[in-house]
Amino acid sequence: MAEKANTPAIRFRGFTDAWEQRKLGEITDSYSGGTPSVGVKEYYGGEIPFIRSAEINSDSTELFITQKGLDNSSARIANIGDILYALYGATSGEVGRARLKGAVNQAIMVIQPHTEYYSEFLVQWLRKSKQTIIDTYLQGGQGNLSGAIVKDLVIDCPSQEEQQQIGTFFRSLDNLITLHQRKYEKLRNIKKACLEKMFPKAGSNVPEIRFRGFTGDWVRREFGDMAEYKKGPFGSALKKELFVPDGEDSVKVYEQQNAINKDWKLERYYITKSYANELNAFETHAGDIIISCAGTIGEMYELPPESRAGVINQALMRVRVNERTICKSIYKLLFLNMIESFSKEHSNGSAMKNIPPFADLKPMTAMVPSLNEQQQLSTFFGNLDNLITLHQRKLEKLRNLKKACLEKMFV
Repeated sequence: MAEKANTPAIRFRGFTDAWEQRKLGEITDSYSGGTPSVGVKEYYGGEIPFIRSAEINSDSTELFITQKGLDNSSARIANIGDILYALYGATSGEVGRARLKGAVNQAIMVIQPHTEYYSEFLVQWLRKSKQTIIDTYLQGGQGNLSGAIVKDLVIDCPSQEEQQQIGTFFRSLDNLITLHQRKYEKLRNIKKACLEKMFPKAGSNVPEIRFRGFTGDWVRREFGDMAEYKKGPFGSALKKELFVPDGEDSVKVYEQQNAINKDWKLERYYITKSYANELNAFETHAGDIIISCAGTIGEMYELPPESRAGVINQALMRVRVNERTICKSIYKLLFLNMIESFSKEHSNGSAMKNIPPFADLKPMTAMVPSLNEQQQLSTFFGNLDNLITLHQRKLEKLRNLKKACLEKMFV
């Protein structure tokens, strides 16, 4: 049986030669740095950027050291364009390119390819190989990598020309991903700014910015008047021994994952129709809003028209909005703002673990405009959300494309 050629599944036209295996230490020069003694004040506060592992893709640093600090420590200088590889801690296996000239500490390995090897090709290979490296050398993601481990990594390399083609392709793809990431973040920031300007601030009855034709004061309403609320049954009502396979006589159990992931199709558990009838107070259907109310709290999802009727479990709250007084989309914005404010006031610096009890939630208030103004706001923020979602999907599509290309274009 013929030996399989050492070539990738997808190649640029004109390249046919097999790739050759090399150890990373054979085709690069590398070194790590060190940290000047923190007890010596004159070593810090200078003009030399001190790059730490969380900053390997950043164009700025929090710390700066002096020339004296550099000279009297193991810190080493990395030049712009050098490959920076994180060896220690939570960032182990992360790879970047130095975006400024600065000193590095012992948690970073500086990698400089030999002239016949293309830097961007090595960067992309290291990114592709990150999880394999962690799984091989770090048990459960714990511990540190070492220079010796990294130098001993085996990489399949094509000719320099093919390396350049591959590296340039992925650099262009990365630039496109970054562009869409910035557009996505910009739109999210625009929405945040609009929410601050188009809803009244504390102590005010009107927002700073309004649509033309609206002049009246907004009215303070209690959340108990805006909607009906129902929390899921006690956990004992939905024990595992009550679950049945999905079928014609089964009813879906909605869980937190449906609210968190905004997906009604995610499903694990079902109960019989007869038992669901006993739990009819917890029934939910299209148009209802379900909210996660334990652990990851405040994640909200409106069940779409095509969703399956079911019952909520103990970690969800069902909301049915009184649409005679408030638009659903405006209610969602007000509710999320209320939860965020309540969390800040009552969390004491830690994450809030549960949604407020009804005795606290229902009397809470928010400023609400007329239905006509609500509808204008709803349309505006709906269009903005659609634009944000569009860019988010483009971003996800590009990331998935890159992932697929990394798998197919490397050996």
